[in-house]
Amino acid sequence: MAEQKVDGPELDVVTLSARDDEPFSGGGTATLVKPKTATVQVADVIHYARKTNRVAIHHGLGTVVAVIELVSPGNKDTKRALKAFARKTAAFLRNGVHVLVVDVFPPGKHDPNGVHPAIWENVTTAAFTLPADKPLTLVGYQAGECPTAYVEPVAVGAELPDMPLFITEEYHVPVPLEATYQTTWGVLPPPLRDLFSVAV
Repeated sequence: MAEQKVDGPELDVVTLSARDDEPFSGGGTATLVKPKTATVQVADVIHYARKTNRVAIHHGLGTVVAVIELVSPGNKDTKRALKAFARKTAAFLRNGVHVLVVDVFPPGKHDPNGVHPAIWENVTTAAFTLPADKPLTLVGYQAGECPTAYVEPVAVGAELPDMPLFITEEYHVPVPLEATYQTTWGVLPPPLRDLFSVAV
């Protein structure tokens, strides 16, 4: 569900767990197969357990189980904005909310390795460095006792891979980023396409 109002930080897309008394039918298919990304990082349990901030997010239709964050330039144009975004994302993970972060804007002076290291340092001590030829980052975060980051660096102009959006600690839904982008671009009115072409 896009642009839903929930308590706490503003969200781009949320995934809800239906109440037990309101069975839900239909929808896509979740998979138990482990996601395949360029890098998989598992958090240090001890360091993760020391984090005591808690954010409770509730929604009238059910409990939020997953969030898709589409990083904007404003999320990382200042040190303060980047820290706020990173803390918010780490808080989701601490509260059992899985997160998919789509960061397709080149790194800047505040995020030389993308937003993932800023998020991950709020979770564990493990470091991460982007490859020079792939400066954009897609990360599927699996919440749980040992949070796991499925990191896929990508290059400008490259096809976006499907990324995992976990809905439980075992199951994830593959998110077709490239197909979604191409479908959206295909229905974008020409005047808006022209604006994007000029910006590039």
